[in-house]
Amino acid sequence: MSATTTSIPVSELYSAHVNPQWVRLLNLLEMNVRYEWCAGAELYAEGGRRFLDFLSGYCVHNTGHNHPGIVRALKDELDRSGPAMLQSHVPELAGQLAARLCDRAGGKLTKAFFCSSGSEGVEAAIKFSRAHTRRSNLLYAESAFHGLTCGALSLMSDGFWRDGFGPLLPGTEGVPFGNLETLEKKLATKKFAAFIVEPVQSEAGIRVPQPEYLRGAQALCRKYGSLFVLDEVQTGLYRTGNFLAAHHFGVEPDIAILAKALSGGLIPVGAVLMSDAIYGSVYDSLKRSIVHTSTFSENGLAMRAGLATLDVLEGEGLGARAGVLGEYIRTRLRDALANYEMVAEVRGLGLLSGIEFRTPRSLKLRLPFEAFRAIHDGMFGQVVVMRMFRDQGFLTQMCGNNFMVLKVAPPLVVTESQLDEFVLAIREVVEAMHTSSSFWSEALGLARRIMNV
Repeated sequence: MSATTTSIPVSELYSAHVNPQWVRLLNLLEMNVRYEWCAGAELYAEGGRRFLDFLSGYCVHNTGHNHPGIVRALKDELDRSGPAMLQSHVPELAGQLAARLCDRAGGKLTKAFFCSSGSEGVEAAIKFSRAHTRRSNLLYAESAFHGLTCGALSLMSDGFWRDGFGPLLPGTEGVPFGNLETLEKKLATKKFAAFIVEPVQSEAGIRVPQPEYLRGAQALCRKYGSLFVLDEVQTGLYRTGNFLAAHHFGVEPDIAILAKALSGGLIPVGAVLMSDAIYGSVYDSLKRSIVHTSTFSENGLAMRAGLATLDVLEGEGLGARAGVLGEYIRTRLRDALANYEMVAEVRGLGLLSGIEFRTPRSLKLRLPFEAFRAIHDGMFGQVVVMRMFRDQGFLTQMCGNNFMVLKVAPPLVVTESQLDEFVLAIREVVEAMHTSSSFWSEALGLARRIMNV
């Protein structure tokens, strides 16, 4: 780095050469801090202020930040100077990781394709589904979030993510999440290669379906010859308590997509698990042995990260812990927030929870709420996020497709006392929105600043 660039503040370099709008947004929300040290659920900023991470990088940090076991495994792998990316050998670590993932997933999931992200995994699922069924159309659940590549965007209904990037894949259609009647009408046409769905819709507001929904969807897919594909990018790897959220509902997908937490938050890695029959539909001859691949697929460091992450998740019993602590925090939140008119519901599965807010009934609250909601649907939620960060020291965020639901997704290593801290913090913020005029006046001030930039 030149002497000129080293003298420029980091935010200015980022703004000049990466994404200036992101810097402006963080500045407006008073969330632009520089972190110096991160471990477990704790983040320490310049000056020593401690924040608790209740977002986990959108469910990346299941094992917490910089878990020493995963860091040590990666250092050892680098020191080994082994074949990281030859592209012309059999990567032993990939075989080991695939075997463990398929064993934990169970059912007919016996093969793994490795990639670098959830979006890339969704793209692979699209290709494998089409190759296996010889159908081109794809069905998805409305309000889903599957990623931001063009194929993944084609499986999403929210215009915020899609607008300006078309035309997207033809032949994709959405059906209401939880509605088996509409799903059957679509599948009965026998033109869909797959129904791709999240077992819990995270960005839609932590929507947990009735148990019969996923079982019914699986049965309908089997009946009409479509593949049943579960996007477990946020819900997999013990986030909901079980290895896959699918295991809560007693279903066995034809394809399951994993990413995010598989890396321990340190190396990009994803995996698409599927049956032998589906895998063989693509790699059906020597000529086609490399027909679908990815540059960084199966690289040594990513595979080691995946193996080390499984070691931590299972060695520390983080799945069982997520189940117990998830019930604990939802019970505490329901008790603490029950008497506030703007709190509609607390719901979730494992350590993936959401606090849903609603339009207030009382005129005193409804007038300011409607005033700045008219400016932007997400304004109210961002004020809550800002207050939780600035005033309470918690990093969290609203759901991407539902700005009225606050996501509560701490690392699975979170302690009971840290959960208690969160409950007290969100109660203070909710109390302020119900009793303090400054909450609303500051919100309107923030809205005006945003309108002027």
